[in-house]
Amino acid sequence: MTKWIDISQPLTNSIAHWPGDTSFQYETALTKEETGSVNIGRITTSAHIGTHVDAPFHFLNDGKRILDMDIDRYIGPCKVIDVSEFPAIDEAALKSKQLTQAERLLIRTSLPNNPERFPDEVPPVTPDGAAYMKKLGVKLVGVDTPSIDPVTSKDLAGHHALHENDIYILENVMLDHVEEGDYELVALPLPLKEADGSPVRAVIKPLEGDSK
Repeated sequence: MTKWIDISQPLTNSIAHWPGDTSFQYETALTKEETGSVNIGRITTSAHIGTHVDAPFHFLNDGKRILDMDIDRYIGPCKVIDVSEFPAIDEAALKSKQLTQAERLLIRTSLPNNPERFPDEVPPVTPDGAAYMKKLGVKLVGVDTPSIDPVTSKDLAGHHALHENDIYILENVMLDHVEEGDYELVALPLPLKEADGSPVRAVIKPLEGDSK
């Protein structure tokens, strides 16, 4: 039986967070000894911690919130590709993979998977890359970086270009241990009605008949 592969960053108190944002903290707020029956945990976190999805409200005041998003986008066939030889996820990088169609695309870049270190730079998604994804039929893109824009970006050209091409955003997936190929993806956000993003537990498994 084919097993699911976890491509999520474990949420620990040492996980890296966006500079200036709220860090992730878990504590056992009440112990079994204190309650007489159970341990009760408490978390404090940003919505954009670890492996997470962005809603358009993250970068547009009138954008959709998490609970407005189409849940079907986060479940279904996906393709994993490696563009680590390229400095950006642009049209040239995508064309090098000779793709014909992909509804969900998970992209491995040159950035090593290190959940405890926030990177200084990331390979961004460019506007022409987003437009080319649209031609391929991409409805969701996942990257192994904390953002699909440069860390210092204020105009967030990648976020806006993906939104304009109706492509959902999944960030911080862990792909260093994953081979290129066709998979089934599940990466469901929490039902946070007003939120601009949500952590997810992202998992994949090879599609039946794929050569792995």
